[in-house]
Amino acid sequence: MSVASGQRTATSGPTNSLTDVTGLRVGHATRDEPGWLTGTTVVVTPPGGAVAGVDVRGGGPGTRETDLLDPRNLVDRVDAILLGGGSALGLAAADGVVEGLLADGLGWPVGREPGQVVPLVPGAILFDLGRGGSWSNHPGAADGRAAYDSASGGPVALGNVGAGTGARVGGLRGGIGSASVVLPSGVTVGALVAVNALGSAVDPTTGEPYAVRWGLADEFAGLRRPGTADVEAARTRWEERPDRLGDAPGVATTIGVVATDATLTKAQCQKLAGIGHDGFARALKPVHTMFDGDTLFALATGRLPAPELVDLPWAMEAAADCVARAIGHALLAAESVDRRADGGVQLRSYRDAFPSSIVR
Repeated sequence: MSVASGQRTATSGPTNSLTDVTGLRVGHATRDEPGWLTGTTVVVTPPGGAVAGVDVRGGGPGTRETDLLDPRNLVDRVDAILLGGGSALGLAAADGVVEGLLADGLGWPVGREPGQVVPLVPGAILFDLGRGGSWSNHPGAADGRAAYDSASGGPVALGNVGAGTGARVGGLRGGIGSASVVLPSGVTVGALVAVNALGSAVDPTTGEPYAVRWGLADEFAGLRRPGTADVEAARTRWEERPDRLGDAPGVATTIGVVATDATLTKAQCQKLAGIGHDGFARALKPVHTMFDGDTLFALATGRLPAPELVDLPWAMEAAADCVARAIGHALLAAESVDRRADGGVQLRSYRDAFPSSIVR
């Protein structure tokens, strides 16, 4: 797949996912048994870590160890990023990731002997409490360890897995999405997003996902504009929802990771995360509300040299596009679920809400 922008042509990576950035691994732990709709996703960096940054927006964030990513602070590399459900309770899953890294001898060196390291695992959570039926069910250390142990460099599983298990976006089911791009310079940029927004990912006038317009070539070729009947039915369901602001204050939050194999400084990673948030705005409306705690991490593995200054804006802009495309893939990979019998919620997928949009 390719797309031209001026004189520049970009193509998606081999798997069109975050792991096209060589050295990164992704693992999920999914809890969707009766009473549960939650999970944990872990992005593991290469041995030795990756330079990292973060940008936190919205009014209800839930984060862990984001202060150490401030460019003014000492630590310049992290060993993994945690994305999880469970609201603030789900931050406990990071303990399992830390345990796995420590067992493998990976972390920031603080002593003279081998293994004297402190694994660094910043993280962020989204709100999905009660959606499976039980308010107290949330990811813990065992889930974090399971996600870490399952991490691989293969294609990223999308949809209702890991941190995207209990996610919703507007009135539809959300999930995990990912996308990548290889720039003319050879630099790869990728994104992974757990989409759980207060806002919608769908244009209410046309029924089309906002993200489709950012696709590379035939990336979303399996979609067409939905029929009028589907659009009207979806609008009616939205207007009749008794909880148009969700479950309660602090009910949403979209979280994710953008990454590149180029060499970037810590400050540049922070800027990359900030520009990556533009992808949220391209694919979600409204975005960064007081009910969202939108958080985006950035990683630079340093496999390739630093981009020329003139090329850096293109790489960062590519990250924003990847984020938007990843949101589109999350929406399309989601599957309907009904947990009302367990005291939970019903979440309809985009494909079931707009069946006429799918090219058979």
